[in-house]
Amino acid sequence: MIKKDISDEQIVRKVQQGQTEFFSIIVERYRNKIFSIGMRFFYNSDDSADFTQEVFLRTFDRIHTYREIAPFKYWLAKLAYNLAINMKKNIPDDRISVDDISEPYHEISPEGEHIYDEMKKTLAEEINKLPERYRICLDLYFFMGLKYTEISDITGYPVNTIKSDVFRAKNILRQKLTGTI
Repeated sequence: MIKKDISDEQIVRKVQQGQTEFFSIIVERYRNKIFSIGMRFFYNSDDSADFTQEVFLRTFDRIHTYREIAPFKYWLAKLAYNLAINMKKNIPDDRISVDDISEPYHEISPEGEHIYDEMKKTLAEEINKLPERYRICLDLYFFMGLKYTEISDITGYPVNTIKSDVFRAKNILRQKLTGTI
């Protein structure tokens, strides 16, 4: 079975059954998304990398508690969010640019790559300027692909508030980026 054909839940079952080598697939699938959540909270690569490592260590330690009541990515996002909230209390708030926006799926020319890098940098700077709640909701919705109800369960915010936050964040970004991207 090719790893792309294996669902997260199938991988988790294998890990729970002792086939721990399958955990690397989970890390590979979610490393960038968890790092991105870290950047939304900690604003720098070092703290976000530490956060990402800690999330996967805790995930591995607690994977036996996953019961398939909700999709695994939801369970992982909730673990990451709660850990970020707890870790943030101990880290000063000094923002830097986010550098973890998904890479394009196709080959691009050197000129296209430069343009893409500039767009990514500009987008990251504008995302960092958003209020924290907007950044978190945007990240969980777009980068983790979670539903509004799942984000509500993770953050404790009402679903309509999350919808409004995502809508407002998109509008702010649209206004700020008009003519630049």
